[in-house]
Amino acid sequence: MIPVPSGVRVWLATGVTDMRRGMNTLALQVQQDLGRDPHAGDLFVFRGRKGDLVKILWHDGLGTSLYAKRLERGRFPWPSTAGGAVSISAAQLGYLLEGIEWRNPVRTWRPLRAG
Repeated sequence: MIPVPSGVRVWLATGVTDMRRGMNTLALQVQQDLGRDPHAGDLFVFRGRKGDLVKILWHDGLGTSLYAKRLERGRFPWPSTAGGAVSISAAQLGYLLEGIEWRNPVRTWRPLRAG
């Protein structure tokens, strides 16, 4: 898991992204398509066409990092809007990276007593 510092915003690039892109072309996509500064310290999350791979672009003040995660089974839940960006919280990012529906997480039932 990426240690997301407090106060950092997380942006999902809606739609599909070519996962062959590296950090420079993803930073350019952040700047041109999303209208945001890729060096502001925010996390930018991109998803591929199949939905089983995400890439996260993050500038921590010293340099840019590119993280990738692929699910063995299932797909990452993603907003259906085309174009633009959606802001989510760090907790929602944690759900998303586990493949859990982050828009409406359901608490599991916990037994009140043993036996």
